[in-house]
Amino acid sequence: MLKFDFAEIKQRNNLLKQRNNFLILCFIFFILIFAEIKLLNAMKKLRLSIFILAITAFFSQSFACTSILVTRKASKNGSTIITYAADSHTRYGDLYYLPGGVHKAGEMIQIFDYGDGRPLIQIPQVERTFTIVRNANEVGLGITETTFGGRAELESKTPAIDYGSLIRLALQRASNAREAIKVIAELTETYGYCSSGESFSIADDKEVWIMEIIGKGEEKGAVWVAMKIPEGYISAHANHARITTFPLQTKKSFKSISSKSLKNIFRPEVEVVYSHDVITFARKKGYFNGKDEEFSFSDTYAPINFSAARGCESRVWSIFRRCNSQMQQYEDYAMGLNLQNRMPLWIKPDKQLSVQDVMELMRDHFQGTKMDMTQDIGAGPFSCPYRWRPMDFKVGGQEYVHERAISTQQTGFSMVIESREHMPKEAKGLMWFGVDDTYSTVYMPIYTGLQEVSEHLKEGNGAMIEYSETSMFWLFNFVTNFAYTRYSDMIKDIRKEQKRLEDSFVSQANAFDKQILSLSQQGKDIKEAITSFSNEKVKTTFNTWTKLKHYLLVKYIDGNIKKEKDGKFLESPYRKGQCVMPDQPQYPAKWYEVIVKDNGEVLKVVK
Repeated sequence: MLKFDFAEIKQRNNLLKQRNNFLILCFIFFILIFAEIKLLNAMKKLRLSIFILAITAFFSQSFACTSILVTRKASKNGSTIITYAADSHTRYGDLYYLPGGVHKAGEMIQIFDYGDGRPLIQIPQVERTFTIVRNANEVGLGITETTFGGRAELESKTPAIDYGSLIRLALQRASNAREAIKVIAELTETYGYCSSGESFSIADDKEVWIMEIIGKGEEKGAVWVAMKIPEGYISAHANHARITTFPLQTKKSFKSISSKSLKNIFRPEVEVVYSHDVITFARKKGYFNGKDEEFSFSDTYAPINFSAARGCESRVWSIFRRCNSQMQQYEDYAMGLNLQNRMPLWIKPDKQLSVQDVMELMRDHFQGTKMDMTQDIGAGPFSCPYRWRPMDFKVGGQEYVHERAISTQQTGFSMVIESREHMPKEAKGLMWFGVDDTYSTVYMPIYTGLQEVSEHLKEGNGAMIEYSETSMFWLFNFVTNFAYTRYSDMIKDIRKEQKRLEDSFVSQANAFDKQILSLSQQGKDIKEAITSFSNEKVKTTFNTWTKLKHYLLVKYIDGNIKKEKDGKFLESPYRKGQCVMPDQPQYPAKWYEVIVKDNGEVLKVVK
């Protein structure tokens, strides 16, 4: 069994230091709140760049996200699909909405760091921008990300454009994936880049691209590679850089181009684009000394180690294994036991994936593998697949880890973004949006061309330190946090309602697509219709989950399980409102064995 090399992790990723700083800051923060000490303003001045953690190791306390990429020929309905989970302990689940429009000449925009909100630089605004709904724009372009961190010394301390702002600016300024890559490349070259390493999923209604980028330290700009996912294939990334070798530009072909030929990015034969200095910069820094054709982006800028494999690549493997029957051969790599047995960047699924299939891929606790989080004693008596932080621990001088699965309790929000070629531009993008844990969320259909966001998801309706009765985020968190107390039982009720709602929404969205196609062909404005449809489904979800909250509380209060018949709790025949004696199921046998091992001598019955 390989051990964690904490010195290597610190050297390469600077993670553990930032994790500890994070925990310390959180501790201080809560002291300040509850003691009402007037040092809060000083606290705010402390720099905690949540997004700049080197998340190559999986026990990151910040964003540790998972993204799936599906090409048109790999999906059942011919749409492209990308996903995202904002796995943050601090991120609130709302639906960010930024209207587009026409802007005045000379107008400037302030860039703020997406992680901590600090002001960075100002840049000129463009003449026209698209409306953004979270991670997609009104014409169906979607961009999601995972942070891989990489070499810590390449994170610039000079204010520039951070990765979150790159996503926002690209969505505002680009109508397709290639335009988005061009925007990102030109912005970082002109204004610099000040985040750690990032993997981007970029998709329009025709193409899906993966782009990986990292800064150049105090040297202005960034080095990066973007690759088009082949049709019929899927890919994924989860906080570790995954692009290894790639074809280089030649005089004979435009299959691969460097940034010096960026004007050619719109040629259909282009499938690889990279910064012209991605290799020369690595040579200058002493990271690489081999032949150009041997250059690997990931191995150079984010070298693999046990933590990266076990905590990050394992999530990619779990997605791949559920889509392709040949992926079991990479289990030892996913567990960090054989780092040479590296997985491919993309795979061909055994069958085409529906949007519901992709939703389910985002729901994973390593079930059925050696890392199954429902099976070890850490799951408690009711098989709760979540582990409270920190993820690493030591017993008797030996270091251990909890698994970091795709589904995790700290998710603020997640999404599955479809882009459909056959739909009118306002309805090309269909974002299936959910809040809280991916395993128990409900993905609601949000057309990215809508005009207004529902109150239940709107920015400003509640916050991480402000409860709101009308907030979808707080409603779902009430349900899940209650469910953690008796997970194996309650999750059955939750998943039943989840499936019923999502099946209904998929069916209704398919029917509604036909309606808006007809309206569009008649030359009618569809924005009002798609806004109304989207917000109606949000309302339905909120009302359904409110009823579920009440149902679960009544059914499972005090560790009992009330008896039911035909959807109603059984009532005493003699006293109205009083339930019959509820079930009181025992703990699993394995849990009694643990209790006896721990305290059997005290609890022993003496006759």
